Amino acid sequence: MDRAVYINRIASFLPGKPINNDEMEEYLGYIDGRKSRSKPTILRNNKITTRYYSHDKEGNDTHSNAQLTAEAVKALCTDDFKLEDIELLTSGTTSPDQILPAHAIMVHGLLKARPIEAISFSGSCCSAMNALKYAHMSVLTGNTNNAVTTGSEKFAAWMRSGNFEEESQKLKELEENPMIAFEKDFLRWMLSDGAVATLISDKPNPNGISLKIDWIEICSFANEVEACMYVGAEKDAEGNLHGWSEFKPKQWLEKSIFSVKQDARLLDRYIAQLGTKKYVELFKKHNVDPQSIDWFLPHISSEYFRSKVDDEMKKYGVQLPQEKWFVNLSRVGNIGAASIFIALGELLNSGKLQKGQKIALTVPESARFSYANAVLTVV
Repeated sequence: MDRAVYINRIASFLPGKPINNDEMEEYLGYIDGRKSRSKPTILRNNKITTRYYSHDKEGNDTHSNAQLTAEAVKALCTDDFKLEDIELLTSGTTSPDQILPAHAIMVHGLLKARPIEAISFSGSCCSAMNALKYAHMSVLTGNTNNAVTTGSEKFAAWMRSGNFEEESQKLKELEENPMIAFEKDFLRWMLSDGAVATLISDKPNPNGISLKIDWIEICSFANEVEACMYVGAEKDAEGNLHGWSEFKPKQWLEKSIFSVKQDARLLDRYIAQLGTKKYVELFKKHNVDPQSIDWFLPHISSEYFRSKVDDEMKKYGVQLPQEKWFVNLSRVGNIGAASIFIALGELLNSGKLQKGQKIALTVPESARFSYANAVLTVV
């Protein structure tokens, strides 16, 4: 097949001003009026210094997830590519504003563009890569000539202290200890809000550079490992998830069922190991010499995992020098599905890329250990 697919433009939207570590609890609140005991340790490990929230200190929302996404799409448009030119919208997010209607449909409604195909992908960090793969296949097969793919998150709404107060009071009644479990406090100090939009086309930019999509592969290891990150569920001692519908409405608050939770022990044990194993397998499958990669963009939730990934790559003999890594986590935080494309957009607009260079993207999803990998060529 002679047809090729290109990433021609990437635009991000980060709400408000960057929020530093000392300000976080002014926005997220104090559970039971106390400072978090785990916050200093988690921030020391993840090395995030600023992030973005889509609400103010009084808890008033500034943007919904759909609004964040629509702003990114609008920023993508110019005189030579307008909203009316979009043929396909594919959107990935962990944190939609509602269960139904689907996220992409809500974004399309805000854009007020013409009727188009709009497809939503759920999950967590891989969801926008799933959206990119759908867009890639649509353009590659000639179903459409272009597509806009988005990744977005509104995590901060899940992390406000008010979501945990009922559980905290219940714990105080039972144990005189209102501190919520580490698995629920862990992610409060890592996640960030924002959105990104990517323009996919069957033709490269007439001026400047584009990124040709060589291949995209996505793989789940759910057959091997239990759930690690989850929302709207509770995990029992055997590792089984019990969804929100199994609990009474009163328990939703008492157990903080709709908070985002992570099993840090599973994360530490599997995330780098399984991801590097798959990365190596795919490079062999596609006959890619790892040393031919000029830029390596790993989505890491914490700088703690940089050395973990580096060590795993050493085991397989595919280690890449740190000067080839491009990571912006410390400045923007972990924006889940949006993170990889926000980083790619920074690199695309940095002036550092040269035609012929190869870029590797690798996105781990700890929800139940899925991985998305892609290789792009600068043209």
